[in-house]
Amino acid sequence: MQRWRGLEDIPQDWGRSVVTIGSYDGVHRGHQLIIGRAVERARELGVPSVVVTFDPHPSEVVRPGSHPPLLAPHHRRAELMAALGVDAVLILPFTTEFSQLSPADFIVKVLVDKLHALAVIEGPNFRFGHRAAGNVGFLTELGGTYDYTVEVIDLYVTGDAGGGQPFSSTLTRRLIAEGEVAGAAEILGRPHRVEGIVVRGAQRGRALGFPTANVETLPHTAIPADGVYAGWLEADGESMPAAISVGTNPQFGGTERTVEAYAIDRVGLDLYGLHVAVDFLAYVRGMLKFDTVDDLLVAMAGDVKRCAELIAAHDRDR
Repeated sequence: MQRWRGLEDIPQDWGRSVVTIGSYDGVHRGHQLIIGRAVERARELGVPSVVVTFDPHPSEVVRPGSHPPLLAPHHRRAELMAALGVDAVLILPFTTEFSQLSPADFIVKVLVDKLHALAVIEGPNFRFGHRAAGNVGFLTELGGTYDYTVEVIDLYVTGDAGGGQPFSSTLTRRLIAEGEVAGAAEILGRPHRVEGIVVRGAQRGRALGFPTANVETLPHTAIPADGVYAGWLEADGESMPAAISVGTNPQFGGTERTVEAYAIDRVGLDLYGLHVAVDFLAYVRGMLKFDTVDDLLVAMAGDVKRCAELIAAHDRDR
């Protein structure tokens, strides 16, 4: 899959293509429907498929300080899109100047002059251009002038976790913030992932017999609510069952929120300096302060046992 950053990276001889545009944070199941249809339509027409997305998130430029928590960094989104069969991803730097393009100028500058769109696939709520004035109706109207078609994909609705709402990144972020990682996974189609570099912490877990990887998460990452979770720690291409702690470590008077993962039954791991991923399967309990360290150790042993059981049950059901 080709990856371009900015319009100038698109090959000069790029021909017609099928395009879909959006932030696509998380590449959740609703996004997968749209992107999957773009890939399918491109194959029907015998041309490449292109996903256009933005960096930073448009809200950060339009309303500074309002950057939403991110469900997936751009490299992770590209991996997920490649798995769906996308031929190219174009990341457009979203600047103040770019935000002021009119909907018509956006169509000409991006879809017509550079990507030579033959078809555009979007969700029903797609908006674009200055002040988000463009919609799928306007996009369709200009398709007659610039020789492209528009197909609108209705999003399915979620099950119990989403209360019957359409798949959305906003809903997914809310569920994650509330610790409802199982509900978020229902929308994403996979466990929510947090990534970062393993850094040295206070190393209390090692002293207590449960050495953890302290993950310095990427900026703006959507971090689940404080608590203990079952999941996986992925490092060097290996996915290991893990008990995950999110919070300030109130037992020892901590103030900074951290994400720490204990690889269950693994001894002698040295992950310092490595980029790792933590996948959240299920919420186990809230973050507590115990009367004694011994009480904490009993709880931690119980947490690890419960996490192992949840992971084993998940693996059996797959």
